[in-house]
Amino acid sequence: MYFTYVLYSEAHDKIYIGHTQDVDQRMKSHNETGDGYTKRYRPWRLVYSERFSTRAAAMRREKALKGGKGRAWIRANLI
Repeated sequence: MYFTYVLYSEAHDKIYIGHTQDVDQRMKSHNETGDGYTKRYRPWRLVYSERFSTRAAAMRREKALKGGKGRAWIRANLI
């Protein structure tokens, strides 16, 4: 099982979109141990996730959400 997920940093008004097999572990990584982009904008809150049977499907959804219309949908419906 794979998931596409959306995180939101209220303190910085930032959105992060990704995919994973374990949403709980990935959230822990973003908020506690991870480096890179997400480290700068902690804390993150999970605002959305979708389940997929294949990694390819999760990646397609991630790519769609990362586009302009996807980000607009996130801001209009989730935040």
